Amino acid sequence: MNATITAVGGFVPASILNNETISQIVDTTEEWIEIRTGIKERRIAMSNSQAVSDLASAAIDNLMQHYEVDPAEIEGLILATATPDHILVPAASKVCEKSGLVNAFGFDINAACSGFLYALEMASAMIESGRYSKILVAGADKMSSIVDYEDRNTCILFGDGAGVVLLEKSTEESGIMKTILKTDGSGTEALLVPAGGSRFPASMKTILHREHYIKQDGSFVFKKAVESMSAACSEVLGLNNLDSPDIHWVVPHQANLRIIKAVSENLNIDFEKFKVNIQKYGNTTSATIPLCLWDFATDFKAGQNILLTAFGAGFSWGAACMKWGVLRKERPVAIKIIAVEKEFVSAE
Repeated sequence: MNATITAVGGFVPASILNNETISQIVDTTEEWIEIRTGIKERRIAMSNSQAVSDLASAAIDNLMQHYEVDPAEIEGLILATATPDHILVPAASKVCEKSGLVNAFGFDINAACSGFLYALEMASAMIESGRYSKILVAGADKMSSIVDYEDRNTCILFGDGAGVVLLEKSTEESGIMKTILKTDGSGTEALLVPAGGSRFPASMKTILHREHYIKQDGSFVFKKAVESMSAACSEVLGLNNLDSPDIHWVVPHQANLRIIKAVSENLNIDFEKFKVNIQKYGNTTSATIPLCLWDFATDFKAGQNILLTAFGAGFSWGAACMKWGVLRKERPVAIKIIAVEKEFVSAE
């Protein structure tokens, strides 16, 4: 029994923060940002009315509207996020409520930018066990809630968004293959939000020192990301008895275009095979890979081998191979929500 993707969905907020605007906030230029990162713009959620649960539920709604999926059929939701609505109360609980997943369990998983890969592997194992048939795997982050817009090193990188896939059991030769997941806690200090957790609870001191925002050693993280993603991809190809020429598409974490190009060179896989949308969305952390799957779903054909890879805080990283299957039947009128302003009303 295999676990295969049968539907995809996504959502990004309507508000656009482009490089020109950022250059008016911090000491940088439009050209410098694009050359160094590949990012031209990023989407930013409304500050008070769009939390992570709203982004994720909008992505699920998009999937439900596009494909013939009954919410009551869904048995579980695994939500990868580093920015839940609240520290206590899983964001997945609110998503299940908002999306009408009345028969599903739901929980969050935080592996930062690698979160979606971790969640995908977990859901795949649950389906392969035979105990579950239909699980939604989502990646969603509202990075604007933890970005310091006075810090040039980080504010240029991140955006908000959500993506989701429906994973189902299948006896066909398609689906998630063997996966490599890695963790190295020695890299914690190079990329983290210092305060707000149990180590340094919120206080006047942590607020004044702006310790509730992302702090990053950019050059060190860049080097580790290239090394780790390249090594994980090579390892997972060997694990699945595949070589670089066997890969039809690569869907990498969208952190920096220069990282993606370096991984392409290290793997000796043509850059044209890499799916890239960082120029539109920036780094949406847990959402980058599912947003790519959503954006480029029509390019993927049944039987094609797709390589996924990510690197994030923790340090966490990994790679997965999958053979693309056949997506569910589309509804007569397919609706793809990309940039429609949507007022969300809190259920709390």
